[in-house]
Amino acid sequence: MNFLDGSLFPENQDKLVITAAPYGPEWVPSDFPEDIPVSMADQVQKAVDCYNAGATVLHLHVREMDGKGSKRLSKFNELIAGVRKAVPEMVIQVGGSISFAPESEGSAAKWLSDDTRHMLAELDPKPDQVTVTVNTSQMNVLEQMEAADIAGTSLAQPENYRAYTEMIVPSTPSFFEEHVRRLSKAGIQSAFQFYNINSFETVERLIRRGVYRGPLICNWVAIGGGMDQPNVYSLSNFLRAIPDGTMLTVESSMRNVLPINMMGIAMGLHVRCGIEDNLWNQSRSEKMTTVQQIEQLVRMSREFGREVANAKEAREILKIGVFYDTVEETLAANGFAPNAKGRQQGWLKKAA
Repeated sequence: MNFLDGSLFPENQDKLVITAAPYGPEWVPSDFPEDIPVSMADQVQKAVDCYNAGATVLHLHVREMDGKGSKRLSKFNELIAGVRKAVPEMVIQVGGSISFAPESEGSAAKWLSDDTRHMLAELDPKPDQVTVTVNTSQMNVLEQMEAADIAGTSLAQPENYRAYTEMIVPSTPSFFEEHVRRLSKAGIQSAFQFYNINSFETVERLIRRGVYRGPLICNWVAIGGGMDQPNVYSLSNFLRAIPDGTMLTVESSMRNVLPINMMGIAMGLHVRCGIEDNLWNQSRSEKMTTVQQIEQLVRMSREFGREVANAKEAREILKIGVFYDTVEETLAANGFAPNAKGRQQGWLKKAA
């Protein structure tokens, strides 16, 4: 991604797209009862509240009535239908893990099987996006957290702490290539979760081979624990690798969320916030609801002189519903160099 003269001026940047992650499958309701919705009506209302505060993308997980993260796709269908009715323009992004929360006390926090995750392409009503992880990785979500971040919460309990420090994201080529194909066939956009440069490079090869023919929409996930570090050097290194046509949202954890988002706002990137990522204000003197976090980003972005996108503008920036016919069209639209004729595009694979 190139930063030319004037790249930091708001008039030369897209309006800001804010993703809200208000459901937090790693928490139980007692961790933040004021802001963790449990009933289906309250989960729908949470989406409405986030939308009204300025978020135009909803990162969606679902909770059962017992307070645990749901792994039932029927519950996803129910929540998606409710959100579609309540805020029809909001971009719905389903979390590709479905729910990584442990099913019982002391059990592993883990992503579901490939076959189950593939079924996200069959959700009805269908979401606009499903997040797609690329390459198997450690996902120790607690590595960058401090003891005070989780004190008094369920994550501080020894069994849960161990479960989340040992979590792994399973994503081998046999999974993510098939997953992208199924999502594309269903008209659902793949929202790639990039943990580092090599996960991006794998997706570039998918594009060059014709496996994925859509816009490059992605999150840079800077939470440590097997993923990038939340600092300006890691971000700059990642930005140097990706093409100018990328729509990039920055994502981090706990009190790293706000400074990483400030960097993103300043550089014309896009942001994510919510209790899935962070519970606290910067002094850790009190917890912040997802709506409060959204309102903070709206206020600060306007201080930068950068307006926040409405839902229609967000859909245009995200290119929702856009797919391309050929490899070369996909490369050009995303700002990649064209394929060199005759060369391999990934080991033992040629471009389609």
